[in-house]
Amino acid sequence: MSLRSKSLAASLLAAAALAASAGVAAQAKYDGYLCCNLRSDGSWISDSNYAENGKRVIPVGTPASITGYGRYRVNVRIDGARQSIGNDYSRDLDLGTFAQRYVVTEDPAAKIATYPAKVQDAIKRAKITPGMTREQVVMALGYPISSENPDLESNLWRYWLSSFAEFQVQFDGAGRVSDITTDPNTRNLVWVP
Repeated sequence: MSLRSKSLAASLLAAAALAASAGVAAQAKYDGYLCCNLRSDGSWISDSNYAENGKRVIPVGTPASITGYGRYRVNVRIDGARQSIGNDYSRDLDLGTFAQRYVVTEDPAAKIATYPAKVQDAIKRAKITPGMTREQVVMALGYPISSENPDLESNLWRYWLSSFAEFQVQFDGAGRVSDITTDPNTRNLVWVP
């Protein structure tokens, strides 16, 4: 093997090792807090965050520990119970990035306490109200699925309460909620005028 071939082989091995170590670092286990209100059936939380029968809302700021990773899932411990956060519709995100969205290292409670009472109430109820920022919407509803919302700076985010109950959150030029578009029943479930 020539010196040039050996050098190329060594460079490729170094690059592969670096990429592998970056993947491990990106999928670290750590303690944190839920970024947002998430709906769980007791063992599974989907990034769709559907409000289906039998699901309970686990509040934003609940302590959570990432315990591992699986195929399209982040394994967590919440309130002493094992759960998985499923990357069902945001698979364009690697699992490390996906995990960092949902389990944050800074407790959101301090930030929520600085918001106006109406916004605090909406977040607590997993609803939205006019004037909320994108960050406040995420705390209330979770992240919009990235397959349908690739740009979080967009003036329109799409969410679903179920497979058949879509609603669209509209933001004004200042990045604050101006309205939602949906059917009257869904509007009553997610909107605080």
